[in-house]
Amino acid sequence: QVQLVQSGGGSVQAGGSLRLSCAASGRTFSSYAMGWFRQPPGKDREFVAVISRGGSSTHYADSVEGRFNISRDNAKNTVYLQMNSLRPEDTAVYYCAARGGLFVTRTAREYSFWGQGTQVTVSS
Repeated sequence: QVQLVQSGGGSVQAGGSLRLSCAASGRTFSSYAMGWFRQPPGKDREFVAVISRGGSSTHYADSVEGRFNISRDNAKNTVYLQMNSLRPEDTAVYYCAARGGLFVTRTAREYSFWGQGTQVTVSS
């Protein structure tokens, strides 16, 4: 079992930056690939970014490539999402998620554990 607790988020003007954190407790954090997803108002949950267990492999949605950066600190059991050049269309509830196993995936149903979600609002 893994418990994920998110922090960060909030409101920012377009062009600004925010950093989300997701702290894990429970089983060995480094055994899990970690993903970030988001759910914009009135829309389905969508993939944002994923990082492999050791941190050597990362993948991003096209919409955030070059603006967002996912990283992890296995010593601190924490994954981060640095969001730069934010746009109003980035407004959403953001979730971190953990998936055991070797492979990374962009598919939400492949993740077993989820954070509580945190609101990010970007105003124009």
